[in-house]
Amino acid sequence: MNKSLKIISWNVNGIRAVQKKGFDDFISTYNPDIICIQETKAHPEQVNIGLDDYKYKYWNSASKKGYSGTAIFSKINPISVEYDMEITKHDDEGRVIKLEFDNYFLVTVYTPNSKRDLSRLDYRHKEWDIDFLKFLKKHEKKKPVIFCGDLNVAHKEIDLKNFSTNKKNAGFTNEERLGFTNYMGNGFIDTFREFTDEGGHYTWWSYMFNSRAKNVGWRIDYFCISESLRDKLKKSYILPEVMGSDHAPVVLELEN
Repeated sequence: MNKSLKIISWNVNGIRAVQKKGFDDFISTYNPDIICIQETKAHPEQVNIGLDDYKYKYWNSASKKGYSGTAIFSKINPISVEYDMEITKHDDEGRVIKLEFDNYFLVTVYTPNSKRDLSRLDYRHKEWDIDFLKFLKKHEKKKPVIFCGDLNVAHKEIDLKNFSTNKKNAGFTNEERLGFTNYMGNGFIDTFREFTDEGGHYTWWSYMFNSRAKNVGWRIDYFCISESLRDKLKKSYILPEVMGSDHAPVVLELEN
């Protein structure tokens, strides 16, 4: 167990759409050990996924067709796999997959968006964020946790271009930011910020206003790890040059 472990997380904004935009080539180029996908917008029977090197494929699809959904494709055989948080009100949108490996749990998550009119903000910060943290901490009692995905929040002003005009908008409300602060305050590390404290690094750009070309974006996709894994952290970075979605992939490299 001396080689490094590379995990990629990517909100693909539709797995079938991104397959037509070079998804397989992306995987072969970057060759992660595990890839975590959010917003699959598909059930597995609707997708012809090759990726023969990834023998272990897990899908958690929303009951509503064409909506939400997560997947993990792994070269490494996990000890166990679980879907969702076993909390009925959270568990029909395909938002969580947890794999157990020898030395850690890996959780991928597609956090609910609070919506433009903030109609889901109460659900998000009074229910989801609290329950998801409890879920992480419960498993952390057994072994360290890596969690990744689209958390639908820019944590600090440095994490989005136009912070002053977005303070009451979904993804940058005080309530959502507090939810992320609580993850960090309970022993998790935002790995990207271990390597840079500069602004201008984003993972999502609106399709409008030529935002990506102008780099007017938000950093809302993360790899977070238990404090106990800090010494194994090698790299955490964004791949903004990879197209195919309105999100960029994010990458974590750990000593294995």
